This record gives sequence, structure tokens and C-alpha cells, in this order.
Amino acid sequence: MSIKFGCHTSTWVLDYDKEVDVIDHIIDVVSNSGFKGLDIQAPLLGKYKDNPELFKEKLESKGVELAAITVPFNWDGDEESIEEKEKADFYIDFLKNFPGAIMNLPSRVGPNRDNLLVRQKQIIKSANAVGKRAFNNGVIASFHPASPQTSYFRTADDYKVLFEGLDTDYIGYTPDCGHIKAGGMEPFDIVKDNLSIIRHVHFKDCSNKYEWKKMGTGDIDYPAIVQFLYNNGYNGWIMVEEETEETKTNPDGCIHNIYKYFEENVIPIVKGVKQS
Repeated sequence: MSIKFGCHTSTWVLDYDKEVDVIDHIIDVVSNSGFKGLDIQAPLLGKYKDNPELFKEKLESKGVELAAITVPFNWDGDEESIEEKEKADFYIDFLKNFPGAIMNLPSRVGPNRDNLLVRQKQIIKSANAVGKRAFNNGVIASFHPASPQTSYFRTADDYKVLFEGLDTDYIGYTPDCGHIKAGGMEPFDIVKDNLSIIRHVHFKDCSNKYEWKKMGTGDIDYPAIVQFLYNNGYNGWIMVEEETEETKTNPDGCIHNIYKYFEENVIPIVKGVKQS
């Protein structure tokens, strides 16, 4: 497979619960921009939710692959709720129609960080359970931490708990480099130190002041990260996204601009013609 590049749908719809009929438009933009893959929030599947074959036809008609479905959970008990288990199993079955596509698993951001270690262990236990069921069904699951102030996995100490608890025989890790930076860590170091468990990658730019930036204008050295992944045999997707104010009015333009940055600074690396 080597390294391939695609888009996460959060650039268009940041709310992971919002159901909006935009997926056909998003697929068209992804294809027209030059990107090759799509990581879609589950609620945006819309008419395709119960028709994976039709979804496959739409993607193939535009030369786009399903890289991942992002499926968020609360996991606020000692085990998955019945509803959470049914939801997870539905998307595992859906993904069986798309060999190699990732089940990307972010946990919800809580109202606070009270009882932090208890909540972290609850989330990890349920993530491991989903990961094992996915693995047993031929689907790769990968856990995605985030950086809002009340996230349960945002700091270096939180990541230590996460990496000690994930059962990496069954579930991988999705580094989101923007969230890593916003959590006060260095994305390159986190990627380097955890390469063996990385199954999926998200890129969005962020400054040292923890402000979201347009790709290439923040303080994350993306060419260096891509060069490291390429040199060390990473074999998977890198998904781009943006959370600047411009995405609220011009998400299509943002994606086209990201591709231009990638075309000049990143894609040559994976073709072996440019060193970062």
C-alpha cells in the first residue's frame, strides 16, 4: 500500500454527532483536489449507512477509497453499554465490506477531568473490547486521542496511561498531530516513539500557542514526520483536516490549499524524490 493521502470529513462538519447530507459533495471535492481517500464521521454516511455497496460504487466512481470510519463513543461505564456494543458491531460489519479500512475510535470529551484515571481505564477497557471484536472480524481498529481542555487523553501523562493500557495485539493508535501539539507535546517525538502501534494518521496544523493554523503555517514539521514514516516503512493512510475559521465558510478551498501544500512539500517525499 505504501503511504497514501486523504481527507477527514471534520473539515466540513466538525460536530461528530451532526447528520448532514453532504457526503456526495465531499467525495467530489476530495477527488477533484487530488486526494485519494476518505475518513468519514459515522453520522455523515447518510443514505449509505445501510447500503455499503452503493457507497462503494460512489467512491469508486470518483477514484476515492474508504480509508476509515470515525466512530466516537462515551464509554462512561465499567464496560460497553448494550447500545454502544450494538453500534460498534454495526460499523465493524459495515467495514467488512471495505478491506483495509480503519475503524477510527475517538472517545468523547467529558464535562471535566474529574476521576480522571477511573475514566481513562473505563475508556481503554471498552476500546480494547471493540478492538478485539474488530480484529476477530478482520477489521483494524485504532484509538484516536484529542486535545480539548476536558479531554481524557490530552497530556503526556494521559498518553502514558493510554499506551500502557491499550491492548495493541488488537487495537492500534491514531496520532493526530494537531491534537498532540495542542496537548503540549511534540508530534514528531510521539510518532517516533510509537511507530510500531500506529495504524492510521491525522494531520492538522497547530501553532506553539495552541492555535489552529492552515497547513504549513503552524509549528509542526510535517515534511519531517512524513520523511520519518516513509523511511521506517509506515504502510497506511495520512488523513488531512483543518479547524481554522476559514473552514466554516470555505472548507472546499481549504482542502484544495492543503493539497497544494502537500503536492509541493510532502508527496515528493513518498515518491522518494525529496528529502525533508
